[in-house]
Amino acid sequence: MDEAASDNPLDDYAIFAGGCFWCVEADFEKMEGVDAVVSGYSGGTSEDPTYKTYEQGGHREVAKIYYDPSAITYRTLADRFFRTVDPTDDGGQFCDRGFGYTTAIYVTDDEQRAAAEAAKMEAEDALDREIVTPILDARDFYEAEEYHQDYYKKSSVRYNLYRRGCGRDARLRSLWGDEAWIK
Repeated sequence: MDEAASDNPLDDYAIFAGGCFWCVEADFEKMEGVDAVVSGYSGGTSEDPTYKTYEQGGHREVAKIYYDPSAITYRTLADRFFRTVDPTDDGGQFCDRGFGYTTAIYVTDDEQRAAAEAAKMEAEDALDREIVTPILDARDFYEAEEYHQDYYKKSSVRYNLYRRGCGRDARLRSLWGDEAWIK
């Protein structure tokens, strides 16, 4: 993680909950225009959640995506997000089940909300199915423990076994076809 990028208050950011934050981080860090991605927890009411307690406080696993708006738009990020998850599943994502693994988009302002709503409508039309991913006001973001940051790089063999074993990419291909974004 590039600490300078994540500490810059001028950076724009998106917060997406897409199941396992390792996978969301891996997918978005590979996008041109994305400066850094930080795994964390958001959406709940408890303060300072940890990996062991985040669901008890009503949080989801999320990724905070810092991006350069001169290189990529929030709408592009939102469109891409929908093609990296199963937005029709309200019970979690892939093999990870439970509220903490459900999808959500946390928006910081009306502009993000409009872009997210448009991306959601387009995804619903593309799938011809109801999208259950809620679009919610952003709440406090809590950075996950260091061992979760860049897990896909630090433990690439384990990460790839997990991702394959969880069926994430296979489900994305069956749901989205050529529109699935798998990197």
